[in-house]
Amino acid sequence: MEKIIQITAGRGPAECTWVVAQVLKKILDEAQQQGLETTLLQREVGQENGTIETATIAINGQNVATFANSWIGTIQWIGQSQFRKMHKRKNWFIGVFEIERQKNASISENDIQYQAMRSSGAGGQHVNKVSSAIRATHIPTGIAVVSMDSRSQHQNKKLATERLLKKLEDETLQQLKDHVGKQWENQLNIQRGNPVRVFTGSDFKKNKVEKTYKGTRQKLKTNLRNEHN
Repeated sequence: MEKIIQITAGRGPAECTWVVAQVLKKILDEAQQQGLETTLLQREVGQENGTIETATIAINGQNVATFANSWIGTIQWIGQSQFRKMHKRKNWFIGVFEIERQKNASISENDIQYQAMRSSGAGGQHVNKVSSAIRATHIPTGIAVVSMDSRSQHQNKKLATERLLKKLEDETLQQLKDHVGKQWENQLNIQRGNPVRVFTGSDFKKNKVEKTYKGTRQKLKTNLRNEHN
C-alpha cells in the first residue's frame, strides 16, 4: 500500500519553511524506524538556507495508512524565530496533506483502434474511391483524431497516430496542471489550531501533550447537578 503526503509552508514566512525542513527529517526518520520505504518525489527549497517550501513523499509498507494519518493535519512549532531574533511571534504552523497519485492516460499501442474511412473533399477520383483516411481512437479515454492528408492509408495511419499521441500528451499535461493547482489549494488551506503534533525549541523536540479529563469531569458534575435541580 502506498500513501503520498505533502508537507507545505503554504504562504507562511521563512520560519514556516524551516519547520517544513524539520518535519521532513522527522517523517523520514520515523518511517525508517517503522520499516517503511520512502521516496522523495518533490522538494522546493526556500529562500533561506536549510529551508523547504514544500516536499512530497511517497511512503510504502505495512501500516502505512496509520503512519500517514498520524502526520496529516496541522503541525505547530513553538519557538523563537531563527531568522528574526527580535520577532515576538512564538507559534508557527505548517500543513501535511495527503495527495492522490496522478493517473496518466495509457498510450499503449494496443489501446489504439484504427478505422479506415473514405476521404472527402479535393484530391481526385483516387481519393474518393479508396478508403484511405484513418480515424485513430484511444479506447480508454475516447479521444479520437482523423487523418486524410495522404492518398496512402499507411501514411495516414502514421499521421493519425502522431496526432493522437500529441492530443493525449496535451490532455495529460492539462490534468497535471489541474493536479498541481489542487496542491496549491492545499497550501492555502492550512488551518491554525488543533495541531496533530507540536514541537518546541531550536532542537525541534516533540512536545508531550498530556491528556486531562478535568474538563470532562466538570461537565459530568454540571450535568448531574442539572438533573437533580
